[in-house]
Amino acid sequence: MTDILLPRAAKTSIPVALVTDKSFSAWLKQQPARIAEWIKAHEFKGKAGSFCVLPDASGKPSSVVAGISSPPSLWDLGDFAHKLPKGTYRLDWDGPVAFHEWLALGWALGAYRYARYKKGEAPQAKLALTAGCDQAKVKRYAESIALARDLINTPAEDMGPEQLAEAITAVGKTYGAKVTQIVGDDLLRKNYPALFAVGRASGRAPRLVDLTWGNPKHPRVTLVGKGVCFDTGGLDIKPSGAMYLMKKDMAGAACALAVARMVMDSKLPVRLRLLAPAVENSVSGNAYRPGDVLTMRNSKTVEVGNTDAEGRLVLADALAEAASEQPELLIDFATLTGSARTAVGTDIAAFFSNDEALADDLLAHGKQMEDVLWRLPLHEPYKKMLDSPIADLNSASPSPYAGAITAALFLQNFIGDVPCWAHLDFMAWNLSSRPGRPEGAEAMAVRAVYRLIQERFATTI
Repeated sequence: MTDILLPRAAKTSIPVALVTDKSFSAWLKQQPARIAEWIKAHEFKGKAGSFCVLPDASGKPSSVVAGISSPPSLWDLGDFAHKLPKGTYRLDWDGPVAFHEWLALGWALGAYRYARYKKGEAPQAKLALTAGCDQAKVKRYAESIALARDLINTPAEDMGPEQLAEAITAVGKTYGAKVTQIVGDDLLRKNYPALFAVGRASGRAPRLVDLTWGNPKHPRVTLVGKGVCFDTGGLDIKPSGAMYLMKKDMAGAACALAVARMVMDSKLPVRLRLLAPAVENSVSGNAYRPGDVLTMRNSKTVEVGNTDAEGRLVLADALAEAASEQPELLIDFATLTGSARTAVGTDIAAFFSNDEALADDLLAHGKQMEDVLWRLPLHEPYKKMLDSPIADLNSASPSPYAGAITAALFLQNFIGDVPCWAHLDFMAWNLSSRPGRPEGAEAMAVRAVYRLIQERFATTI
Protein backbone atom coordinates (compact mmCIF):
# COMPACT_ATOMS: atom_id res chain seq x y z
CA MET A 1 0.00 0.00 0.00
CA THR A 2 2.75 2.45 0.85
CA ASP A 3 4.24 2.15 -2.63
CA ILE A 4 1.58 4.74 -3.35
CA LEU A 5 3.92 7.22 -1.63
CA LEU A 6 7.12 8.22 -3.44
CA PRO A 7 10.11 9.75 -1.63
CA ARG A 8 10.42 12.82 -3.84
CA ALA A 9 8.61 14.73 -6.54
CA ALA A 10 9.54 13.87 -10.11
CA LYS A 11 9.68 16.60 -12.73
CA THR A 12 6.72 14.99 -14.46
CA SER A 13 4.52 14.86 -11.35
CA ILE A 14 1.20 16.68 -11.51
CA PRO A 15 0.84 19.57 -9.04
CA VAL A 16 -2.13 19.63 -6.69
CA ALA A 17 -2.95 23.14 -5.52
CA LEU A 18 -4.65 23.13 -2.12
CA VAL A 19 -7.28 25.70 -1.20
CA THR A 20 -9.78 26.19 1.58
CA ASP A 21 -13.30 27.49 1.19
CA LYS A 22 -12.01 30.86 2.43
CA SER A 23 -8.91 31.05 0.21
CA PHE A 24 -10.52 29.66 -2.91
CA SER A 25 -11.93 32.93 -4.25
CA ALA A 26 -8.56 34.70 -4.03
CA TRP A 27 -6.84 31.74 -5.69
CA LEU A 28 -9.41 31.63 -8.48
CA LYS A 29 -8.86 35.31 -9.31
CA GLN A 30 -5.20 34.58 -9.99
CA GLN A 31 -5.98 31.92 -12.60
CA PRO A 32 -6.12 32.47 -16.36
CA ALA A 33 -9.59 33.03 -17.73
CA ARG A 34 -9.58 29.63 -19.43
CA ILE A 35 -8.90 27.84 -16.14
CA ALA A 36 -11.37 29.96 -14.21
CA GLU A 37 -14.11 29.15 -16.70
CA TRP A 38 -13.27 25.45 -16.55
CA ILE A 39 -13.50 25.44 -12.76
CA LYS A 40 -16.79 27.29 -12.77
CA ALA A 41 -18.20 24.89 -15.37
CA HIS A 42 -17.34 21.97 -13.11
CA GLU A 43 -18.89 23.75 -10.09
CA PHE A 44 -15.79 23.34 -7.97
CA LYS A 45 -15.99 25.67 -4.97
CA GLY A 46 -13.11 24.59 -2.77
CA LYS A 47 -15.08 22.31 -0.49
CA ALA A 48 -12.84 20.09 1.64
CA GLY A 49 -12.36 16.68 0.04
CA SER A 50 -13.38 17.81 -3.46
CA PHE A 51 -11.13 18.37 -6.44
CA CYS A 52 -11.10 19.53 -10.03
CA VAL A 53 -8.65 18.18 -12.63
CA LEU A 54 -7.36 20.91 -14.92
CA PRO A 55 -6.39 19.87 -18.46
CA ASP A 56 -3.58 21.08 -20.68
CA ALA A 57 -4.11 22.06 -24.31
CA SER A 58 -4.19 18.41 -25.36
CA GLY A 59 -6.78 17.49 -22.74
CA LYS A 60 -4.40 15.59 -20.45
CA PRO A 61 -4.32 16.41 -16.72
CA SER A 62 -1.86 19.24 -16.15
CA SER A 63 -2.76 20.12 -12.56
CA VAL A 64 -5.40 19.66 -9.89
CA VAL A 65 -7.04 22.03 -7.47
CA ALA A 66 -8.30 20.42 -4.29
CA GLY A 67 -10.17 21.64 -1.23
CA ILE A 68 -8.88 21.00 2.26
CA SER A 69 -10.06 21.87 5.74
CA SER A 70 -8.56 24.60 7.87
CA PRO A 71 -6.54 23.22 9.59
CA PRO A 72 -6.08 20.27 7.24
CA SER A 73 -7.83 17.02 8.13
CA LEU A 74 -6.28 13.59 7.78
CA TRP A 75 -9.19 12.63 5.55
CA ASP A 76 -9.16 15.60 3.12
CA LEU A 77 -7.29 13.66 0.42
CA GLY A 78 -8.46 10.22 1.54
CA ASP A 79 -10.29 9.45 -1.72
CA PHE A 80 -7.64 10.73 -4.09
CA ALA A 81 -5.58 7.56 -4.63
CA HIS A 82 -8.57 5.89 -6.26
CA LYS A 83 -10.42 8.87 -7.74
CA LEU A 84 -7.73 10.90 -9.47
CA PRO A 85 -6.59 9.90 -12.97
CA LYS A 86 -3.60 7.59 -13.17
CA GLY A 87 -0.35 9.42 -12.53
CA THR A 88 2.07 10.78 -9.95
CA TYR A 89 1.07 13.90 -8.06
CA ARG A 90 2.71 16.36 -5.70
CA LEU A 91 1.21 18.87 -3.28
CA ASP A 92 1.67 22.44 -4.50
CA TRP A 93 1.15 24.17 -1.19
CA ASP A 94 3.31 26.18 1.19
CA GLY A 95 1.79 24.77 4.38
CA PRO A 96 3.92 23.27 7.18
CA VAL A 97 5.72 19.99 6.48
CA ALA A 98 3.80 18.31 9.31
CA PHE A 99 0.55 18.97 7.46
CA HIS A 100 2.04 17.65 4.23
CA GLU A 101 2.85 14.44 6.09
CA TRP A 102 -0.64 14.30 7.57
CA LEU A 103 -2.33 14.70 4.20
CA ALA A 104 0.02 12.11 2.68
CA LEU A 105 -0.95 9.63 5.38
CA GLY A 106 -4.62 10.16 4.60
CA TRP A 107 -3.86 9.60 0.91
CA ALA A 108 -2.14 6.30 1.77
CA LEU A 109 -4.88 5.13 4.14
CA GLY A 110 -7.43 5.74 1.42
CA ALA A 111 -5.41 3.64 -1.01
CA TYR A 112 -5.91 0.56 1.19
CA ARG A 113 -8.03 -2.29 -0.10
CA TYR A 114 -8.26 -5.83 1.26
CA ALA A 115 -7.44 -8.06 -1.70
CA ARG A 116 -6.50 -11.49 -0.32
CA TYR A 117 -9.41 -13.28 -1.96
CA LYS A 118 -10.75 -10.81 -4.51
CA LYS A 119 -8.60 -8.51 -6.56
CA GLY A 120 -9.85 -5.00 -6.14
CA GLU A 121 -9.24 -1.96 -8.24
CA ALA A 122 -5.65 -0.89 -7.67
CA PRO A 123 -5.08 2.75 -6.74
CA GLN A 124 -4.04 4.80 -9.74
CA ALA A 125 -2.75 8.01 -8.22
CA LYS A 126 0.61 8.05 -6.46
CA LEU A 127 1.80 10.91 -4.29
CA ALA A 128 5.36 12.24 -4.33
CA LEU A 129 6.20 13.55 -0.88
CA THR A 130 7.13 17.16 -0.40
CA ALA A 131 10.79 17.94 0.34
CA GLY A 132 11.41 17.67 4.07
CA CYS A 133 8.68 15.10 4.68
CA ASP A 134 9.67 12.13 6.82
CA GLN A 135 8.76 9.22 4.57
CA ALA A 136 9.65 6.65 7.24
CA LYS A 137 7.23 8.30 9.67
CA VAL A 138 4.34 8.31 7.21
CA LYS A 139 5.03 4.71 6.19
CA ARG A 140 5.23 3.67 9.86
CA TYR A 141 1.66 4.77 10.43
CA ALA A 142 0.32 3.58 7.08
CA GLU A 143 1.90 0.13 7.14
CA SER A 144 0.99 -0.53 10.77
CA ILE A 145 -2.64 0.45 10.20
CA ALA A 146 -2.75 -1.66 7.03
CA LEU A 147 -1.39 -4.62 9.03
CA ALA A 148 -4.19 -4.31 11.59
CA ARG A 149 -6.80 -3.89 8.88
CA ASP A 150 -5.55 -6.99 7.05
CA LEU A 151 -5.65 -9.14 10.18
CA ILE A 152 -9.14 -7.97 11.13
CA ASN A 153 -10.51 -8.40 7.60
CA THR A 154 -9.25 -11.99 7.30
CA PRO A 155 -11.99 -14.59 7.85
CA ALA A 156 -11.65 -16.82 10.90
CA GLU A 157 -10.91 -19.89 8.75
CA ASP A 158 -7.58 -18.27 7.90
CA MET A 159 -7.14 -16.21 11.07
CA GLY A 160 -7.43 -18.55 14.01
CA PRO A 161 -5.37 -18.42 17.20
CA GLU A 162 -2.38 -20.05 15.50
CA GLN A 163 -2.42 -17.65 12.54
CA LEU A 164 -2.77 -14.63 14.82
CA ALA A 165 0.23 -15.88 16.78
CA GLU A 166 2.16 -16.31 13.53
CA ALA A 167 1.40 -12.71 12.55
CA ILE A 168 2.66 -11.42 15.91
CA THR A 169 5.73 -13.61 15.66
CA ALA A 170 6.52 -12.31 12.17
CA VAL A 171 6.37 -8.69 13.33
CA GLY A 172 8.47 -9.53 16.35
CA LYS A 173 11.11 -11.23 14.19
CA THR A 174 11.36 -8.15 11.98
CA TYR A 175 12.31 -5.99 14.96
CA GLY A 176 14.32 -8.47 16.98
CA ALA A 177 11.66 -9.00 19.65
CA LYS A 178 11.29 -12.16 21.69
CA VAL A 179 7.97 -13.93 21.11
CA THR A 180 6.81 -16.93 23.13
CA GLN A 181 3.55 -18.86 23.32
CA ILE A 182 1.73 -20.87 25.96
CA VAL A 183 -0.59 -23.25 24.12
CA GLY A 184 -3.46 -25.58 25.00
CA ASP A 185 -3.20 -27.59 28.23
CA ASP A 186 -0.03 -25.69 29.12
CA LEU A 187 -2.28 -22.73 29.89
CA LEU A 188 -3.61 -24.66 32.89
CA ARG A 189 -0.13 -25.67 34.00
CA LYS A 190 1.00 -22.03 33.71
CA ASN A 191 -2.12 -20.75 35.53
CA TYR A 192 -4.22 -19.12 32.80
CA PRO A 193 -7.49 -20.87 33.68
CA ALA A 194 -9.97 -18.42 32.18
CA LEU A 195 -8.10 -18.21 28.89
CA PHE A 196 -8.10 -22.00 28.69
CA ALA A 197 -11.77 -22.30 29.66
CA VAL A 198 -12.96 -19.92 26.96
CA GLY A 199 -10.92 -21.60 24.22
CA ARG A 200 -11.11 -25.27 25.20
CA ALA A 201 -14.19 -26.08 23.08
CA SER A 202 -12.49 -25.17 19.83
CA GLY A 203 -10.53 -27.61 17.71
CA ARG A 204 -7.92 -24.86 17.47
CA ALA A 205 -5.92 -24.62 20.67
CA PRO A 206 -6.11 -21.41 22.72
CA ARG A 207 -2.84 -19.66 23.46
CA LEU A 208 -1.21 -16.66 25.07
CA VAL A 209 1.20 -14.86 22.77
CA ASP A 210 3.84 -12.85 24.63
CA LEU A 211 6.11 -10.37 22.79
CA THR A 212 8.87 -8.47 24.57
CA TRP A 213 11.21 -5.91 23.06
CA GLY A 214 13.61 -3.23 24.22
CA ASN A 215 16.02 -2.59 27.04
CA PRO A 216 14.76 -4.05 30.35
CA LYS A 217 16.10 -0.93 32.09
CA HIS A 218 13.79 1.36 30.13
CA PRO A 219 10.25 2.30 31.26
CA ARG A 220 7.86 -0.62 30.98
CA VAL A 221 4.95 -0.20 28.56
CA THR A 222 2.55 -3.13 28.30
CA LEU A 223 -0.21 -3.57 25.73
CA VAL A 224 -2.87 -6.27 26.03
CA GLY A 225 -5.11 -7.11 23.07
CA LYS A 226 -8.23 -9.27 23.01
CA GLY A 227 -7.64 -11.98 20.40
CA VAL A 228 -10.94 -13.83 20.12
CA CYS A 229 -10.54 -15.03 16.55
CA PHE A 230 -14.18 -15.99 16.27
CA ASP A 231 -16.96 -15.61 18.81
CA THR A 232 -20.05 -17.77 18.48
CA GLY A 233 -21.14 -16.61 21.92
CA GLY A 234 -20.45 -20.09 23.27
CA LEU A 235 -23.41 -21.90 24.81
CA ASP A 236 -25.13 -18.51 25.14
CA ILE A 237 -25.00 -18.53 21.37
CA LYS A 238 -25.37 -15.37 19.33
CA PRO A 239 -28.11 -14.97 16.71
CA SER A 240 -26.79 -15.35 13.17
CA GLY A 241 -26.97 -11.64 12.42
CA ALA A 242 -24.78 -10.83 15.41
CA MET A 243 -22.30 -13.58 14.52
CA TYR A 244 -21.55 -12.49 10.96
CA LEU A 245 -18.82 -9.96 11.83
CA MET A 246 -17.28 -11.94 14.67
CA LYS A 247 -14.10 -12.53 12.69
CA LYS A 248 -13.29 -9.01 13.90
CA ASP A 249 -13.39 -9.98 17.57
CA MET A 250 -9.59 -10.28 17.53
CA ALA A 251 -9.27 -6.60 16.58
CA GLY A 252 -7.96 -5.69 20.02
CA ALA A 253 -4.90 -7.85 19.44
CA ALA A 254 -4.50 -6.49 15.90
CA CYS A 255 -4.63 -2.88 17.07
CA ALA A 256 -2.26 -3.55 19.97
CA LEU A 257 0.13 -5.17 17.48
CA ALA A 258 -0.09 -2.11 15.22
CA VAL A 259 0.91 0.13 18.12
CA ALA A 260 3.70 -2.26 19.10
CA ARG A 261 5.01 -2.25 15.54
CA MET A 262 5.17 1.54 15.50
CA VAL A 263 6.93 1.64 18.86
CA MET A 264 9.55 -0.83 17.66
CA ASP A 265 9.92 0.74 14.23
CA SER A 266 10.62 4.15 15.79
CA LYS A 267 12.98 2.60 18.36
CA LEU A 268 11.32 4.32 21.31
CA PRO A 269 13.29 3.93 24.57
CA VAL A 270 10.79 1.65 26.31
CA ARG A 271 10.69 -1.94 27.40
CA LEU A 272 7.66 -3.04 25.40
CA ARG A 273 5.48 -6.03 26.16
CA LEU A 274 2.50 -7.21 24.13
CA LEU A 275 0.18 -9.89 25.52
CA ALA A 276 -2.41 -11.35 23.15
CA PRO A 277 -4.75 -14.02 24.52
CA ALA A 278 -5.78 -15.79 21.31
CA VAL A 279 -8.82 -18.09 21.41
CA GLU A 280 -11.90 -19.17 19.53
CA ASN A 281 -15.14 -19.16 21.56
CA SER A 282 -16.90 -22.23 20.18
CA VAL A 283 -19.82 -24.51 20.97
CA SER A 284 -18.94 -28.09 21.85
CA GLY A 285 -19.58 -30.75 24.46
CA ASN A 286 -16.71 -29.46 26.56
CA ALA A 287 -17.58 -25.77 26.26
CA TYR A 288 -17.56 -23.75 29.44
CA ARG A 289 -21.03 -23.10 30.80
CA PRO A 290 -23.13 -20.33 32.31
CA GLY A 291 -22.92 -20.74 36.06
CA ASP A 292 -19.45 -22.32 36.08
CA VAL A 293 -17.04 -20.83 38.61
CA LEU A 294 -13.48 -20.11 37.47
CA THR A 295 -10.55 -19.48 39.77
CA MET A 296 -8.65 -16.77 37.95
CA ARG A 297 -4.92 -16.19 37.63
CA ASN A 298 -4.99 -13.72 40.53
CA SER A 299 -6.96 -16.22 42.67
CA LYS A 300 -10.29 -14.37 42.50
CA THR A 301 -13.27 -16.62 41.81
CA VAL A 302 -15.62 -15.68 38.98
CA GLU A 303 -19.06 -17.04 38.24
CA VAL A 304 -19.69 -17.16 34.49
CA GLY A 305 -22.73 -14.99 33.98
CA ASN A 306 -22.82 -15.36 30.22
CA THR A 307 -20.51 -17.29 27.90
CA ASP A 308 -20.83 -14.49 25.35
CA ALA A 309 -18.95 -12.23 27.77
CA GLU A 310 -15.79 -14.18 27.03
CA GLY A 311 -13.52 -11.30 26.10
CA ARG A 312 -13.26 -9.93 29.62
CA LEU A 313 -12.29 -13.39 30.91
CA VAL A 314 -9.34 -13.84 28.54
CA LEU A 315 -8.29 -10.24 29.12
CA ALA A 316 -8.47 -10.72 32.90
CA ASP A 317 -5.84 -13.47 32.92
CA ALA A 318 -3.59 -11.48 30.59
CA LEU A 319 -4.01 -8.30 32.64
CA ALA A 320 -3.14 -10.15 35.83
CA GLU A 321 0.11 -11.29 34.21
CA ALA A 322 0.79 -7.79 32.87
CA ALA A 323 0.23 -6.28 36.32
CA SER A 324 2.78 -8.62 37.89
CA GLU A 325 5.55 -6.51 36.33
CA GLN A 326 4.11 -3.19 37.52
CA PRO A 327 4.44 -1.42 34.15
CA GLU A 328 4.58 2.35 34.03
CA LEU A 329 1.78 2.22 31.44
CA LEU A 330 -0.79 -0.54 30.85
CA ILE A 331 -3.36 -0.29 28.06
CA ASP A 332 -5.75 -2.99 26.87
CA PHE A 333 -7.56 -2.99 23.53
CA ALA A 334 -10.81 -4.84 22.85
CA THR A 335 -13.98 -5.12 20.85
CA LEU A 336 -15.66 -5.81 24.15
CA THR A 337 -19.26 -4.62 24.45
CA GLY A 338 -22.23 -3.65 22.36
CA SER A 339 -23.03 -1.21 25.14
CA ALA A 340 -20.03 0.91 24.21
CA ARG A 341 -21.29 1.05 20.61
CA THR A 342 -24.68 2.14 21.88
CA ALA A 343 -23.06 4.85 24.00
CA VAL A 344 -20.63 6.38 21.51
CA GLY A 345 -21.44 4.80 18.14
CA THR A 346 -19.09 3.01 15.78
CA ASP A 347 -16.63 5.83 14.99
CA ILE A 348 -15.44 6.52 18.53
CA ALA A 349 -13.40 4.34 20.89
CA ALA A 350 -14.81 4.39 24.41
CA PHE A 351 -12.21 4.19 27.14
CA PHE A 352 -11.90 3.95 30.91
CA SER A 353 -8.93 4.86 33.07
CA ASN A 354 -7.87 4.89 36.70
CA ASP A 355 -5.47 7.79 36.03
CA GLU A 356 -6.69 11.33 35.38
CA ALA A 357 -3.52 12.44 33.60
CA LEU A 358 -3.62 9.41 31.30
CA ALA A 359 -7.29 10.04 30.53
CA ASP A 360 -6.61 13.67 29.68
CA ASP A 361 -3.71 12.69 27.44
CA LEU A 362 -5.76 10.07 25.59
CA LEU A 363 -8.51 12.59 24.93
CA ALA A 364 -6.00 15.19 23.72
CA HIS A 365 -4.10 12.79 21.46
CA GLY A 366 -7.31 11.33 20.10
CA LYS A 367 -8.32 14.81 19.00
CA GLN A 368 -4.86 15.68 17.69
CA MET A 369 -4.56 12.45 15.69
CA GLU A 370 -8.18 12.41 14.44
CA ASP A 371 -8.58 9.09 16.21
CA VAL A 372 -11.41 10.04 18.49
CA LEU A 373 -11.77 8.58 21.98
CA TRP A 374 -14.38 9.32 24.62
CA ARG A 375 -14.07 8.63 28.33
CA LEU A 376 -16.72 6.69 30.22
CA PRO A 377 -16.68 6.46 34.02
CA LEU A 378 -15.48 3.68 36.30
CA HIS A 379 -18.58 4.33 38.40
CA GLU A 380 -17.92 2.67 41.74
CA PRO A 381 -21.58 2.15 42.79
CA TYR A 382 -22.07 -0.11 39.75
CA LYS A 383 -19.64 -2.66 41.19
CA LYS A 384 -22.54 -4.24 43.06
CA MET A 385 -23.97 -5.21 39.66
CA LEU A 386 -21.15 -7.80 39.47
CA ASP A 387 -22.01 -9.44 42.78
CA SER A 388 -22.34 -13.23 42.83
CA PRO A 389 -23.87 -15.34 45.62
CA ILE A 390 -21.26 -18.10 45.12
CA ALA A 391 -18.09 -16.37 43.88
CA ASP A 392 -16.10 -13.19 44.35
CA LEU A 393 -17.49 -11.78 41.11
CA ASN A 394 -19.94 -12.46 38.32
CA SER A 395 -18.37 -12.04 34.89
CA ALA A 396 -21.46 -10.31 33.48
CA SER A 397 -24.11 -8.22 35.14
CA PRO A 398 -27.68 -9.49 34.63
CA SER A 399 -28.78 -5.87 34.25
CA PRO A 400 -29.36 -4.53 30.71
CA TYR A 401 -27.80 -1.21 31.76
CA ALA A 402 -24.22 0.11 31.88
CA GLY A 403 -22.73 -2.94 30.17
CA ALA A 404 -19.53 -1.21 29.04
CA ILE A 405 -18.97 0.23 32.52
CA THR A 406 -19.52 -3.05 34.35
CA ALA A 407 -17.15 -4.79 31.91
CA ALA A 408 -14.47 -2.21 32.68
CA LEU A 409 -15.12 -2.51 36.42
CA PHE A 410 -14.71 -6.27 36.08
CA LEU A 411 -11.33 -5.83 34.35
CA GLN A 412 -10.20 -3.41 37.04
CA ASN A 413 -10.15 -6.33 39.47
CA PHE A 414 -7.19 -7.80 37.61
CA ILE A 415 -4.77 -4.88 37.25
CA GLY A 416 -3.42 -5.10 40.78
CA ASP A 417 -1.75 -1.90 41.93
CA VAL A 418 -0.93 -0.57 38.46
CA PRO A 419 -1.67 3.16 38.80
CA CYS A 420 -1.71 4.03 35.09
CA TRP A 421 -4.18 1.85 33.17
CA ALA A 422 -6.63 2.42 30.35
CA HIS A 423 -9.15 0.04 28.85
CA LEU A 424 -10.28 0.70 25.26
CA ASP A 425 -13.57 -0.65 23.90
CA PHE A 426 -14.23 -0.07 20.18
CA MET A 427 -15.96 -1.28 17.01
CA ALA A 428 -12.92 -1.75 14.71
CA TRP A 429 -15.16 -1.77 11.65
CA ASN A 430 -16.28 0.80 9.09
CA LEU A 431 -19.90 0.10 8.24
CA SER A 432 -19.58 2.09 5.02
CA SER A 433 -16.78 3.68 3.03
CA ARG A 434 -15.60 7.22 3.69
CA PRO A 435 -12.47 9.07 2.56
CA GLY A 436 -9.45 7.22 3.93
CA ARG A 437 -11.65 4.62 5.61
CA PRO A 438 -12.90 1.92 3.24
CA GLU A 439 -15.74 -0.32 4.38
CA GLY A 440 -14.41 -3.12 6.56
CA ALA A 441 -11.75 -3.39 9.22
CA GLU A 442 -10.46 -0.30 11.02
CA ALA A 443 -7.51 0.18 13.34
CA MET A 444 -9.04 2.26 16.10
CA ALA A 445 -7.14 4.13 18.84
CA VAL A 446 -3.83 3.14 17.23
CA ARG A 447 -2.64 6.61 16.24
CA ALA A 448 -3.70 8.16 19.54
CA VAL A 449 -2.04 5.53 21.74
CA TYR A 450 1.20 5.50 19.76
CA ARG A 451 1.42 9.28 19.90
CA LEU A 452 0.85 9.18 23.66
CA ILE A 453 3.64 6.62 24.15
CA GLN A 454 5.93 8.61 21.90
CA GLU A 455 5.31 11.84 23.77
CA ARG A 456 5.65 10.30 27.25
CA PHE A 457 8.72 8.18 26.71
CA ALA A 458 10.73 9.44 23.73
CA THR A 459 12.83 11.74 25.95
CA THR A 460 12.79 9.84 29.23
CA ILE A 461 16.42 8.66 29.03
